[in-house]
Amino acid sequence: MKILALNWNDLQNPLGGGAEVHLEELLRRLVSYGHDVTLFCSGYENCPPEETIEGVRIIRRGNRYNFNLIAPSHLKKLVKEEKFDILVEDINKIPFYTPWYLDLKTLVVIPHLFATTVFHETNFILATYIYLAEKPLVSVYKGKHYNVISESTAEDMYSRGVPKKDVSIIHCGINRELYAHDASVKKYDYPSVLYLGRIKKYKSVQHLIEAFKIVKEKLPDAKLTIVGDGDYVAELKKLTESIGLQDSVLFTGYVSSEEKVERLRKSHVAVLPSLKEGWGLTNIEANSVGTTVVAANSPGLRDSVKDDETGFLYEYGNIEELVEKLMIILTDSAKRIELEKNGLLWAEKFNWDSAAKKFEELVIKIVE
Repeated sequence: MKILALNWNDLQNPLGGGAEVHLEELLRRLVSYGHDVTLFCSGYENCPPEETIEGVRIIRRGNRYNFNLIAPSHLKKLVKEEKFDILVEDINKIPFYTPWYLDLKTLVVIPHLFATTVFHETNFILATYIYLAEKPLVSVYKGKHYNVISESTAEDMYSRGVPKKDVSIIHCGINRELYAHDASVKKYDYPSVLYLGRIKKYKSVQHLIEAFKIVKEKLPDAKLTIVGDGDYVAELKKLTESIGLQDSVLFTGYVSSEEKVERLRKSHVAVLPSLKEGWGLTNIEANSVGTTVVAANSPGLRDSVKDDETGFLYEYGNIEELVEKLMIILTDSAKRIELEKNGLLWAEKFNWDSAAKKFEELVIKIVE
């Protein structure tokens, strides 16, 4: 098959995140199965306009500010010239509304939709624009099939009026070679808490810092490491300094995959305090290397954590409950080891090869 994929970013883009990992892990495997795959996405500073990575042809046009405006004319030309069998449209920001201008069989991939969450992330004017841009989605894509990555996102789609027959759930996988458990690696010799991911306001890392202040009072040698980058870093650093934690909280910025895995392995607990996620891939990655997790009981995250089995869930925004869960893990080594063992078994259920095979079957079904 000849497949055209559409996403806001690609993995080479500094702004790429979990949605890009998800889509490109699948696309690269589709290439290995013999399919012809082109990914159309926005450009970034000094990027090559076209290149091929692991068999996936990547075409970059425009930038993060104008991509949804310039995409229609480029896509119409591309589809006319190359006769694709199907469009895989990844919606993780503003929908592209391709049914308005493309006559092509389409699979709509949705990690998660913002809905009102966007008002926690940005200013009211921009948030209103994004919120309203999502509203016509169901009517515009009527009759199209959706691929979502968690039960929470599926329920979101049903609540918006999408028939259950038009929604397929395919969980994310993980890179098992990279995120491998190594029993010889020991935890840090101090109580260690880790956040790993993009640093956006809606990720709510500020809640973790506030909770860590209380943990620090109980465990003076505890340390918090925040791995990743994003537009909310400056605010988090200000908060850290204002409550006197600058010597106990490390902001690493962007790190290599190898360093990311090393920090995951050595930390006693990884925390995801986000308001909403498509799935919570970091939870599974942490479990896979032998680290337990604490996550907000939010859409997506509640699907990737089995509460009191592979980690703990807590009420979103409830700082006291977050502190309680962290203290259990940091002070009760027997419970922590139990959670780690269960997490290893849970993580074994997820791999990209299995996810890609299911994704290929779905794509073929739509084309046929």
